[in-house]
Amino acid sequence: MNNKNNILLISDDESFSKILASKIIFLRANDSVVISSFDDALNSVSIYAPNIVLLHGRSDERTYALIKELRRNEELSIILVSDSYDAEFILAAYDCGADDFILSSADDFEFVLRIVHNIKHNSIKLRHLRNVKLLEQLDVVDRETGIYNYNFAKQVIENYIDDNLLEQGCFIALSPSDSSKIKFDVNLMAQALKNSTRVDDIITFGKGLKFYLLIPKADLNQALVVFNKIKEKCSENFDICAGISLIARKNFEQMEHDALQALSSALTTNLEYSFTEEKQDTLDEWLDDEALHSKGYKIFRQIFNKKLEKVITPVFYRLQKSYEEKLFDTEIEQYTNEEQCVFSLSNKKQESTLRIVYPGFAKIIIYITHEGLESPEDREIQIPLTKISQKELVKIVEDFIKEFKHASV
Repeated sequence: MNNKNNILLISDDESFSKILASKIIFLRANDSVVISSFDDALNSVSIYAPNIVLLHGRSDERTYALIKELRRNEELSIILVSDSYDAEFILAAYDCGADDFILSSADDFEFVLRIVHNIKHNSIKLRHLRNVKLLEQLDVVDRETGIYNYNFAKQVIENYIDDNLLEQGCFIALSPSDSSKIKFDVNLMAQALKNSTRVDDIITFGKGLKFYLLIPKADLNQALVVFNKIKEKCSENFDICAGISLIARKNFEQMEHDALQALSSALTTNLEYSFTEEKQDTLDEWLDDEALHSKGYKIFRQIFNKKLEKVITPVFYRLQKSYEEKLFDTEIEQYTNEEQCVFSLSNKKQESTLRIVYPGFAKIIIYITHEGLESPEDREIQIPLTKISQKELVKIVEDFIKEFKHASV
């Protein structure tokens, strides 16, 4: 920790500034507290080179703009001082670059503890910045974005997994959609990734216009939450797609291969994301063993349940979300359970249903019905359990949707 720490208090309320200064002036004998207005804030930072900034602001663009300007100095620790517990204001301030917050009504000891904590935090941050500068010089980290370069992705990710004995987590490959490649901005994407992830998450460049993201101890649903945050931050500028894979018992090459395969599936089927189809104890391979047929219904039910969880449910959900914005005046409903899986479309003129039923043993039956239509005809599709993949099911459901759209014209 430094022997001396300059603290800058920024506020346009002079009476409050004096009260607040009295709470922190005795923090340490050789610390100094400087009071500044909003207008003089940047000039005061330049003159006094503070370690800590206490910013007494409110939920307005002036406060957000000042935080962003202060954040250009990576060595500062910015503590927001708020008059009320306004969650929206506090989160917006964090997005702009604030490191911490405290209520203006807090007791003296709370201010002292918060400042001491941030002085320690700042010392760690400065050490981290020095390490990053070294990594930039060695070309391990990209100077523009602060993200690991692809040539070092394997080493960084495998070292992290080994050092933390990591067995669970998700590996995500992200890229712009085919229609967004012209508008794609690497720096904006990098910023969206950094603003949507935690310190334990690892971000690297991938091949071409791709990024890789390792999320430790996350399942597929948690990875999807992170992807949606990233997508939301990018949506005003370009659209992105993702391939998501579990990391269990895989080296970097296997994780990369699986995630890229899932990403390719998402891109070719016009979906926002796709999951890698993980083999579940090689059950699919056992299906070819004739001896299994004598073992009864139980083993096949287990296989179907895995397909239901890993293939049917996520495909139905993704296609519902994808087509809700494309099919106007059409209600889309879907649900899955152990008895049947239903994907239905309806409007004022017609109703169509795709229903998956598991009759037992090594196959499923898909019933497609169109009510109130002269064509296409209703039909039945039988598929072996080994053939139920995300790609195959997406094709069947999208063909069903095309029939519905064609008949409604």
